[in-house]
Amino acid sequence: MSQEGESATSDRKKYEFQKVIEELKDFEGSGTQLVTIYIPEDRQISDVVAHVTQEHSEAANIKSKQTRTNVQDALTSIKDRLRYYDTFPPENGLVIFSGAVDSGGGQTDMVTKVLEGPPQPVESFRYHCDSDFLTEPLEHMLEDQGLYGLVVLDRREANVGWLKGKRIQPVKSASSLVPGKQRKGGQSAQRFARLRLEAIDNFYQEVAGMANELFVPKRHELDGVLVGGPSPTKDEFLDGDYLHHEIQDKVLGKFDVSYTDESGLKDLVDNAEEALVDAEVMKDKKQMNRFFKELHSGELATYGFAQTRRNLMMGAVENLLLSEDLRQDVITYNCAECGNTDYELIDQRKATPSHDCTECGAGVEAEEDDREDAIEHLMTLAEQRGTETKFISTDFEKGEQLYNAFGGIAGILRYNTGV
Repeated sequence: MSQEGESATSDRKKYEFQKVIEELKDFEGSGTQLVTIYIPEDRQISDVVAHVTQEHSEAANIKSKQTRTNVQDALTSIKDRLRYYDTFPPENGLVIFSGAVDSGGGQTDMVTKVLEGPPQPVESFRYHCDSDFLTEPLEHMLEDQGLYGLVVLDRREANVGWLKGKRIQPVKSASSLVPGKQRKGGQSAQRFARLRLEAIDNFYQEVAGMANELFVPKRHELDGVLVGGPSPTKDEFLDGDYLHHEIQDKVLGKFDVSYTDESGLKDLVDNAEEALVDAEVMKDKKQMNRFFKELHSGELATYGFAQTRRNLMMGAVENLLLSEDLRQDVITYNCAECGNTDYELIDQRKATPSHDCTECGAGVEAEEDDREDAIEHLMTLAEQRGTETKFISTDFEKGEQLYNAFGGIAGILRYNTGV
């Protein structure tokens, strides 16, 4: 799959997970009867089934008959779903939510949702039973996307690793053979200084070799590189152009850290927090700056649902820009009288309205299957036509403008369509 295809698949998956999380957060149970299970990819399914069976047995001791029944029903539903998996869960693990949720009027509905392969690996097995589903770990996975290379070094040691979301992963380390400062006697001070500089240069080359070996294969996925250490070490390292030029171009900044062992990687991330936030927002700003430039002085901007959809259908949209806060549905009205098809955008919380065909004026009723999520509708069209989808945050002014002034939907065109 191409990088564009992988990105589109990832964006769609993240959006689908976000929708499920929002739905789950609205559910409430009477008492502690909503069950959540997080299963890492290396946890055997048979072990999970055994744990669920044990919890089912212990639930027999719950005093409230209703709560006891609901918990046991939830666990039975989870056990049934686990039968669909062989020895281990899918890559990145599995999350299952099940329980009797309030549906109003003193009634409950049994809900079971299975999420395969979350955006980041499930780190540990968790069994949670409460009046709400446990969604926080999933929310953190979605909030903290990103892949950053980490390098910390001084003249004694170095560590290289990854920042994946919120997880810091040390990968490589090295110790230097750089001698200490000149001692009295022995070699001449000039010769010693030369040998010491050579040793420092060799060590910097070794550190760069580790970083290049780790980062270059991932350079197209890499969101940035952070370099930490005391002065002047980190400055010498970066100024000496030891890193591969594509990696050097991705350096977001250099930061003072006190330690250069594995704990120094954590210090580096802590000290670079502002740069990391700016890097994420800058991606969105870059897209929106390009959009506004085309809007004001070019011919390659489109916005609004109807106009953008028409351009998508023509295959003319290069980048589809969707607000992260967009929560609307598309209703498709197919007129039986004249064969015309109309599309209408509506808030997801509102009922499907009546509609008159824009061609012949006949009344048209929409079926339940004729209503779908607007983002999924547009993303499907984008994927079919090789258009890259970008989700834009509302955490900066132009991101807010996309949502408030342009309905959360816009695009940058490949060519002028006149639409």
